[in-house]
Amino acid sequence: MYKVFIVDDEPFIIEGLYDIVDWAGMGMEIVGRAENGQEALEALTSLRADILITDISMPLMNGLDLIRAVRRIQPALKVIILSGYDEFGYLKEGMTLGIENYLLKPINLEEFKATLSNAVEKLNMSRAEDEMNAHSISILRDNVMHRWLRDQIAPEEFRERAELLGLQMNKPLLLAALLRPGPGFGSAEFLQAVGEALASSSSIILFQDIEGDAVLLHGLSEYQRGKEEVERCHERLIGQLAAFQPLRLSLGSVVETEGGAAQSYTQAKKAQEYFMLFPERSLIRYEEIRSRTEGDGREVTQNWEQVQRLILAKDKEALLRRIDERFEQLRHMEGVTPEILQDFSMEWLIRFKMQLKEIRHSEEPELYQEGFRRIRETASIHEWIYILKEAAAFTIDLLIRDVKSPVVQQVLNFIHESYSEDISLKTLGAQFHIHPVYLGQLFSKEVGDTFTEYINRYRIEKAKEELRYTSCKVQEIARNVGYWETGYFYKQFKKYVGISPTEYKGLV
Repeated sequence: MYKVFIVDDEPFIIEGLYDIVDWAGMGMEIVGRAENGQEALEALTSLRADILITDISMPLMNGLDLIRAVRRIQPALKVIILSGYDEFGYLKEGMTLGIENYLLKPINLEEFKATLSNAVEKLNMSRAEDEMNAHSISILRDNVMHRWLRDQIAPEEFRERAELLGLQMNKPLLLAALLRPGPGFGSAEFLQAVGEALASSSSIILFQDIEGDAVLLHGLSEYQRGKEEVERCHERLIGQLAAFQPLRLSLGSVVETEGGAAQSYTQAKKAQEYFMLFPERSLIRYEEIRSRTEGDGREVTQNWEQVQRLILAKDKEALLRRIDERFEQLRHMEGVTPEILQDFSMEWLIRFKMQLKEIRHSEEPELYQEGFRRIRETASIHEWIYILKEAAAFTIDLLIRDVKSPVVQQVLNFIHESYSEDISLKTLGAQFHIHPVYLGQLFSKEVGDTFTEYINRYRIEKAKEELRYTSCKVQEIARNVGYWETGYFYKQFKKYVGISPTEYKGLV
């Protein structure tokens, strides 16, 4: 958990910040509060924090003086300013102090959460690579550019900040490209190498987005000549970055700089996802996969909007039925081959991943990557259906878990990580300091299942995976998933699956 310290001379603002954000769900906890800069500075002399949220105008010591003073004690502290003053002078001075963002009251909740997420992403990168003591202007530059390409910043505000940061956006056309290095390379190391390779290219703006991709914004004076120059630039760049292979380069389309940049960036992001479908390639242009993402009425992924609605509604049962129905329709469509069905499975897996990232602004790539591997390695329609339904259920479960109270979320996390252990409401109640009866009631209310039903169902799903993909004996699998009596395991398995473990293993 990252530690957050809040400073504001209005107590109701502090209390409101406690309530409007699911801090634990975002990987943070509030460890301290103060009503003026002097009180905060005294506390932060001995209390370590990762993120400081502070007002500007306060008695005894204002926010800017607090930031200056606390930087001498905790130089890596991420700072977010909340202010009732739309004063550019404050913003400019805050930038020199290395702030993450300058937010006006009343707070825009979505922008506040996005700023917190950006701060957490940067802290994660700092922990993982120990290379993120970047210059404050560079950090703010990434933040401003990311907000601009997500349409989260007003045009006038962007122009003001771009001028301050020295960003030249004076070409009429723009093309966004994304570069992602092969596995095992640090994003900071990669971004530095890209920057060095582009040192002589004045018409390119380079920054890093919150997913760690290197974003190249190419300014173009003319459409055709500009595209040709971009292609030559990318050829040189890929050659200079050979050490980071396999490189994945995705391109959006050429758009008007004024009002179109976000579109080209979003297209490049979508194209980047398709490297999971085409791992042998190093370059994908959005134009090449446009029909897949926009649809022409004939493709097998049509009616995605219906599926999208089911995901947003977190209707797992209806979504699983929809997958069965769609496969059944496709099986009887003229001209549909096994290759098309396999492609359909991969396509929907990409869309599940993209939908989850769009909603949560983060992703859980491991299951999707494993799903792609399994889809490629099998020629069974039943296996494709199973993998797709598994990914669909995983997607819905993650979204459902997002709305849980912190204690229920902790319990779910513990179950998912330690399901093989002896787990009960009594032991969990003692661990999380809550009465087991109340914990059971809270769990049932928020999850929609009793604690016993949930953990049994989860264990049986894990047992099914082991029966499908390992050669372990049934007795071993029972113990691996938390059942110490084989007879009870058989009983629970038949209850949830309809057949015994031995019969299930014979089928798969």
